[in-house]
Amino acid sequence: MRNIENTYGSDEDGLIWGYRFAPGEAATPIGAEAVAAFLADDSAPESFIWLHFALSNQGAERFLRRSLSLPDAFYDSLRSEVGATRLELDDGALVAVIHDVLFDSSFDASDVGTTSLCIGPRLVVSARLRPLRSVDRLRADIRAGQPFRSPVELLAHLLRDQANVLGDILRKSTARVDQIEDRLLANQVSTDRKALGALRRTLVRLQRLLAPEPTALFRLLNRPPAWIGSEDVIELRQAAEEFSTAIADSAALVERVKLIQEELAALVNERTGRTLFVLTVVTVLALPVNLVAGLFGMNVGGIPLAASAHGFAAVVSLLVLLTAILAWFSFRRGGD
Repeated sequence: MRNIENTYGSDEDGLIWGYRFAPGEAATPIGAEAVAAFLADDSAPESFIWLHFALSNQGAERFLRRSLSLPDAFYDSLRSEVGATRLELDDGALVAVIHDVLFDSSFDASDVGTTSLCIGPRLVVSARLRPLRSVDRLRADIRAGQPFRSPVELLAHLLRDQANVLGDILRKSTARVDQIEDRLLANQVSTDRKALGALRRTLVRLQRLLAPEPTALFRLLNRPPAWIGSEDVIELRQAAEEFSTAIADSAALVERVKLIQEELAALVNERTGRTLFVLTVVTVLALPVNLVAGLFGMNVGGIPLAASAHGFAAVVSLLVLLTAILAWFSFRRGGD
């Protein structure tokens, strides 16, 4: 058997890993060369396999088209851009396109990747361009010995892992928002406005990408195909409810960020108003001095008090009196 235990590499057929599942047993690795024999063997109808492919390997799609009979909707999803989540039935198989945070992302939640899945009674095929966190979590559970009853239970577990990834993002985002809110209470404004804007855009994008998934899943649960059993329907329903809760928490956090942004904007406007008031007062207080200095600075005849010994003292006293009156009036209006 060829080496398929490298998490990020793939073999010549683009297969990153493959696992064979039997009821009540831990999964065992399976290679691409054993897929055809497994699907032709009807002696264990409750067994199924999961094949995970790297789309960066050009041999992946060639192997899929040559060796497996998959619906056209799955191949179309391999070339689709990152958009809304899809979950639909095509030729009796369940085709899903799910989004997730990239595995090597350092909490940049806007860095979203896509995994395409095709799920049938005995086969799960998934393909991705770059490694994702939720898929890697699912594989870690499989390698730890967790058994899976059916392909749909595997999908439900993947959706739960995806919801957990979103939950981790929300917990980290909430911690950041708490820190920003504490600094806001301490009147520290300037360093947090850009961070809040970036965080809000990230959360809104995640909602846009992930929110359609529970809706599509509930629509599938109302009319499931015949090969999906009642236990699997319950598993999918629970996974959808967990994901809906995560989406609702994300929406609540977006609203909280929006309120903090509004409070920051109000605080900035208040500070700007105070600064403008101070500048206006200084300008008003300097007006008498500038006016008198301009008048007495003209080199023309007939300047008042030019010949008086007490002329300077009189002018200064008048300016002090006018400045005091203007200051009283300005601060009185400012206080009102």
